[in-house]
Order: sequence, then C-alpha cells, then structure tokens
Amino acid sequence: MSAPTYTRPPRSTRGGVDIRLPWWALALPVLAFVALLLLILNPADADAHAAAEQPAISHLLERLEQLTAR
Repeated sequence: MSAPTYTRPPRSTRGGVDIRLPWWALALPVLAFVALLLLILNPADADAHAAAEQPAISHLLERLEQLTAR
C-alpha cells in the first residue's frame, strides 16, 4: 500500500508578494502622527519660541494651525 505524497504548489510567476492595503491602513497612522504632533506643539508656547528663534518655522506652524482649525 502506497502512502500519498504531498508536493509543493507551483511557484508564482511574479517575482514578489502582492499585498494591497486598505486606505485606512495608511490613513490611521498618519492621523495618529498628526494628532500627537498637535498635542506636543502647544500653540502658545510654540509660537513664542519659534518667533524668537526662526521666523520660517513660526510661519510653518501658523499655517499648520490654520489648516487644522478648518
């Protein structure tokens, strides 16, 4: 009586793995990063320090604050 033999399935013709992520798999980490960044950057403290050190960063922080307030 012969035992059944198991063979490997044939390899895929593609070279890599095809993984498709849903849209929220990228959106959630980005949203979490932005939320944490906004928690870290207290607008009152950030504006005072940035205005004293570098005006370009101050302008960027003001623009980010305007965009997130919408």
